[in-house]
Amino acid sequence: MSWIQKGQSPNHPKKGSSIRVQPIKRPEDVKRIRHLLKDDPRNLLLFVMGVNNGLRGIDLLNLKVGQVRHLLPGEYILIKERKTGKYNNLVINGLAHKVLQNYLKKVNPADGDWLFPNKKNPTKHLSNIALNLLVKQWCKAVGLNHDNYGGHTLRKTWAYIQRTYFNTSMEILMKRLNHTSPAMTMRYADIPDEEIDEVLMNEI
Repeated sequence: MSWIQKGQSPNHPKKGSSIRVQPIKRPEDVKRIRHLLKDDPRNLLLFVMGVNNGLRGIDLLNLKVGQVRHLLPGEYILIKERKTGKYNNLVINGLAHKVLQNYLKKVNPADGDWLFPNKKNPTKHLSNIALNLLVKQWCKAVGLNHDNYGGHTLRKTWAYIQRTYFNTSMEILMKRLNHTSPAMTMRYADIPDEEIDEVLMNEI
């Protein structure tokens, strides 16, 4: 639900208001953004890790190079979520590993460097505000102008595509997202009323 006043820009809500960002719903659009970022190793890695892990942006932004440099596909590290204080796994799949190795080769960062540094001040990591702006730019560049997008889009994209295209159960999504409420996971998975109506037509 949105509390934006009439005439208020959805990308710049009034202070104190709330809007909900949307997932990228089509795998072909995910691929188009990857292609868009093919010559930007940092941002390509950020996008790929974001849509392949289901972690919050702030937890990705707080990673150091040394935490992930030697991870192989299927391996993981345990991280403590900034928002919840709970522990969760950051897993490297085959695609993330390939993009990570390309990033390490081209950038050659030290283990103590931020994995996603602020390009103007590498002693700091990319900010959440900057992440929001980047995701909006990427989505707009591939023609996704019909919904609101932001940093949380990456996490929601993981949940939506896992459920819609890989038939991942809500229980697994809820556990991975570290949600305490099934309703929250349902919002992430963006289950339409029409799908519920279809289930009600099943004859038992």
